[in-house]
Amino acid sequence: MPSLVFGLLFFGVPQASSIPESFKVRLFYLIVTSTLLIPMVLMLGLRWSGMVKSLHFEEKSERRTPFILVTLFYLLTTYFLKEKTELDPILWQGMGVITLSVALLTGVTFFWKMSAHMTGIGGLLAVLGVLGIYFPSLNLAYLLVATLLLGGVVASARLYLDAHRPAEVYAGLLVGFGICWMGFMWIYGV
Repeated sequence: MPSLVFGLLFFGVPQASSIPESFKVRLFYLIVTSTLLIPMVLMLGLRWSGMVKSLHFEEKSERRTPFILVTLFYLLTTYFLKEKTELDPILWQGMGVITLSVALLTGVTFFWKMSAHMTGIGGLLAVLGVLGIYFPSLNLAYLLVATLLLGGVVASARLYLDAHRPAEVYAGLLVGFGICWMGFMWIYGV
């Protein structure tokens, strides 16, 4: 989800940050690498090493190590963006909000199996909502509807596959939405 959020901030709503156009692509690749590609390789490594039985992380106990590792990479990315003082603070603050939702998801994982998929979808919905309020001249309605439809498909699939119970799906959606809504409202001062 960080890749989608920052892709949206950099290329869908270019006025959302003061990053020069020439630097946005390189920064986007850095975020994709540190929050998507490296965690994916780590998950494959955990699977191939036998530390987890499946990439589906069906058991609550199997989710802990992968989620902790992902949280650490998100924290490192947030720290890197914060230390680059010449960058727009929206970058590290936005990454920090996303990291907070992932850290909370990781903490909950020790006790319960909340839906990570829906946490991400909820966060994306919140970011779209805040950007729609902060930049009213933009027409984000199509993206919002597409994200709602995607969320419905993902939630239905998680329930159909018996990967989650309804409460786990709803809780993930609400946690992701709540944290990102409050965080991005604070960032943009709405």
